[in-house]
Amino acid sequence: MAVKDLEDLKKITMLRSQIDGISIERVMSVDFPTVSSEDRISDALSVMRETKYQDVPVVDNGEFVGMVSYASILRKKSVTLDAKVKNFIRQLPSVSPDMEITKISELMVSNNCRQLPVVNGKKVVGVIRRTKLIEIVRDIRALKEIKVWEIMSNPVESVKVNDLMDDALEIMIREDYRTIPVVNETNNVVGIVGMREIIDNNWKKDNKTIGDLEKSARSQITVESIALTSVKTIPWDSDISVAVDMMMDNKISTLPVVEGKDLVGVITEYDIIELLAACRERDMLFVQISGLEDNEKDAVDAIYKDIEAMVAKISKIYKPESFNMHVSRYNDDGDSCKYSISARLFINGEAVMAKQVGWDLIQTSSDLITKLEDAVINMKDSKVTFRKRKK
Repeated sequence: MAVKDLEDLKKITMLRSQIDGISIERVMSVDFPTVSSEDRISDALSVMRETKYQDVPVVDNGEFVGMVSYASILRKKSVTLDAKVKNFIRQLPSVSPDMEITKISELMVSNNCRQLPVVNGKKVVGVIRRTKLIEIVRDIRALKEIKVWEIMSNPVESVKVNDLMDDALEIMIREDYRTIPVVNETNNVVGIVGMREIIDNNWKKDNKTIGDLEKSARSQITVESIALTSVKTIPWDSDISVAVDMMMDNKISTLPVVEGKDLVGVITEYDIIELLAACRERDMLFVQISGLEDNEKDAVDAIYKDIEAMVAKISKIYKPESFNMHVSRYNDDGDSCKYSISARLFINGEAVMAKQVGWDLIQTSSDLITKLEDAVINMKDSKVTFRKRKK
């Protein structure tokens, strides 16, 4: 099976039945960390470092009150590490014990989270992690035979061995990445660096704010000195079941994708979860916009208007199947921040991706959508998109 087979109603119905036939108990962890709303942010960060959880349930007197997220904390540079967790609580959706796997996947994609709580009444009874959810691919033949190149992210951001930690950290914050490949001058993958390596190697007891953590990394330290050099890579034409096996066996969430020795993309847990979410039953084009803060929700109507206009145009040429947009931001010191928006549009079983950076959310998203529209219109004549390659 290939991604393009998701257009076939009969095939997608059978596949969805297989996925949603898996019980939630199989993908749920019952041993998970929690923090209270009165804990300090430094305590929450310590829990995250020790447990590898990036979204942790906040529980007061046995009742679930929300989640605290690694990414949200890191964006608040001026906040002291003694600040209370209650000031950082995210109201992520919770999972009910009878919810379908495709719906859970959709919630993870739309909220860009790595863990979701399973709540029964007001009590957290478990946590579902991306790491556990992708195991499903191993047991469903139609999924595990999909090729890596069909769902990988391309083009991909990378850093050179002699780049500074500052360069890697800037990309991570701007693009909302947690891991970046390290390449040499000939674009061969020689390592990988993650946010965990940066924080673990620069954590100091006298740090007072989140910004201090970042500043400690912004030194003359090179990427080469901190990157993991025993990096695992995967060939572009491998089955995604191979990618899942490698992620599970090595406890990693990101794999650089190579052709020979050259870096041509990355495949992440997020890409695989997005594939599961695409199998959910729906009557119209699947649209997901993730990463918006509560004070940015007013922009949704304008963004959807631009998406509708784009779909109306490209529908005359191709059949759009799903559209995913993720908003990240940086320079988040005060009232203004710069937006980095990425999007992936599936059409006719192929993926078209684009990225745009700007200071105004609505204008930046509009420019991105225009860029995607132009890419689709020109796609018939293009020979350069790696995703169009066939066996």
